[in-house]
Amino acid sequence: MSEAVRTIKSETLAAGNRDVGFAIGIVAILVVLFLPLPPLLLDMGLAMSISLSVVILMVALWIQRPLDFSAFPTVLLIATLLRLALNVATTRLILSHGHDGPAAAGHIVGGFSKLVMGGDFVIGVIVFLILITINFMVITKGAGRIAEVGARFTLDAIPGKQMAIDADLSAGLIDETEARRRRAELEQESSFFGSMDGASKFVRGDAIAGIIITGVNIFGGIIIGMFRHDLSFAQSADVYTKLSVGDGLVTQIPALIVSLAAGLLVSKGGNRGAAQEAIFRQLGAYPRALWVASMLLGSLSLAPGLPFFPFALLSGLTAAGALSIRRQKIEAENLAAATANQAAAAKQDEERNSVKELLRTSEIELKLGRQISGTMLVSHGELAHRVSKMRRRFAQEYGFVIPDIRLSDDLMIPPKSYCIRIHGTTAASFELRPGEILVIPGARARPNLPGDEVREPAFGMEAFWYPDLFSVELRAEGFRPVDSMSVMLTHLSEVIRTNLGHLLSYKDLRALTDRLEPEYKRLLDETCPALLSFSGLQAILKMLLAERVSIRNLHLILEAIAEVAPHVRKPESIMEHVRLRIAQQICGDLAQDGVLKVVRLGSRWDISFLQSLKRDGKGEVVEFDIDPRLIEQFAAEMNKSVKTFMDKGDHFALVTAPEARPYVRMIVDRLFPNLPILSHIEIARGIRVEVIGSMS
Repeated sequence: MSEAVRTIKSETLAAGNRDVGFAIGIVAILVVLFLPLPPLLLDMGLAMSISLSVVILMVALWIQRPLDFSAFPTVLLIATLLRLALNVATTRLILSHGHDGPAAAGHIVGGFSKLVMGGDFVIGVIVFLILITINFMVITKGAGRIAEVGARFTLDAIPGKQMAIDADLSAGLIDETEARRRRAELEQESSFFGSMDGASKFVRGDAIAGIIITGVNIFGGIIIGMFRHDLSFAQSADVYTKLSVGDGLVTQIPALIVSLAAGLLVSKGGNRGAAQEAIFRQLGAYPRALWVASMLLGSLSLAPGLPFFPFALLSGLTAAGALSIRRQKIEAENLAAATANQAAAAKQDEERNSVKELLRTSEIELKLGRQISGTMLVSHGELAHRVSKMRRRFAQEYGFVIPDIRLSDDLMIPPKSYCIRIHGTTAASFELRPGEILVIPGARARPNLPGDEVREPAFGMEAFWYPDLFSVELRAEGFRPVDSMSVMLTHLSEVIRTNLGHLLSYKDLRALTDRLEPEYKRLLDETCPALLSFSGLQAILKMLLAERVSIRNLHLILEAIAEVAPHVRKPESIMEHVRLRIAQQICGDLAQDGVLKVVRLGSRWDISFLQSLKRDGKGEVVEFDIDPRLIEQFAAEMNKSVKTFMDKGDHFALVTAPEARPYVRMIVDRLFPNLPILSHIEIARGIRVEVIGSMS
């Protein structure tokens, strides 16, 4: 505890010492304005000014964003004040001791005058004026304009950004701490650009002051040299002009560096990262531009009258840069692709091993026993291809895309069996016989060959297993042998047809409605959800699919729903109206060669079902109350009659009274889910009807 207290005290003391030292430094700069400095201290001050300007430039180059150097306006003011104070001190030494020689104002001023001017003060004046022009007219003016526009747009954008922060906070996207941080950053941004707009005036004033001070030094030095130190005009002009211009160069070079730092800072804009990173990243993003530049430089190197070596060297360097950038981009893309693949593989492994993956069930799954899987292993490609064709056929026939069918092995089921699961629940299973074929004789007599009798899994028809070596003889007798894979896929197809109503998800419904034409989208908007909810629409489509009625003509279904939805609310009643409106489609799908084969329910059962309907005062059916013994008798007769027709290979529909149709369907669905149930009024015009029998 005492150690922590000592640490806090030491940090507090250090912070206090820094504050005192900073204040003393500011006071020292002000003192220099009034008190003379010896040449040694003046050299130290000028070296410090140059060093400070270089440090400011380096910081401006490497900061990530302008707000990271929010103290720049204050630093700029201090650096400008330091240069002006040193300029005044240098002026005092030049005018006081200029007749003593080039070192009168210190070795730095004399050294710069000798280095830049080379002994000729005219060259020095020209270089000084050029530096002043560059600093004043180019860098400072441009940076000031950028800062002014940036401050204006930043201040104009503050209300919108503040509203965005409040909206994110209200929506719960950020918490109060993050909102407070963003508001503080917004205040810093507005203050920074406003300060930068004013700070640019420091640099302009510094340049103007440098011109005036240099002119005063030259003019005053010539007068003092001629009238006080008995120098000739030429001697006075030579000595004082060199010293004055040297002093101006020593002052203007740091001023130029600081102006460049200010320009880099305000021109950084919305770019993040160090300046060189942003520049090289954006210039290097277009290797084609470097190729074109290389070709142009190469052409200039071959042009008559122009030197070959400089342009050829630059052309080669530019081409090498383009190649290097291209190679780096390819490596970066390969690395990104490899990283993405690794991330995807890791995510798949994580999902595969996670508990959530165990809770996820496939909509449709075909599981194969060990022996069946091994037999069909060589045909897995064909199996997947036929399953894909099955999905396309279902989409064309029923108007929506059924979910993916997952094929997998399962050691828990018998080796020769397969299992079909819908939403993780077993819907059907069957045992195959590898190396044998299945024959469905139908109305014909069974083949006179040794075989085992079974019930075909898809339709429950009488069938026989025969060894594969009898396939030629069976075909010669006119039978159509079916291989094991076709038996399994036919069974799968029928199970999917039986469960179509369970496979239409809400996502599928939205996908179907999104593909509607604009006119029918408006019709849908008028109907849902004003008259019917989307869940109600989904329920109607599910009931149609449960009876194997295609929804491919969704626009006709929507028109039928829009007709009756204002008057009827029950989905079952709306569905019956829809069936009536699309009767042509229903009968057309059931008919074969233009003939619709039907089996009548019979007057006895029609009357029994109609008498079991309980009605309200308006005559609407509200309840179905039938004696359970009648249901048992009906099921027995249905089982006997329908199997007789099915064994003959006939495809037919059961016809009953309109009001009794839903309830007949409810009972028959448990016995024969693939048997269509029609009402008398659903038989469309133009359909030739063939009555093949009656229940009673």
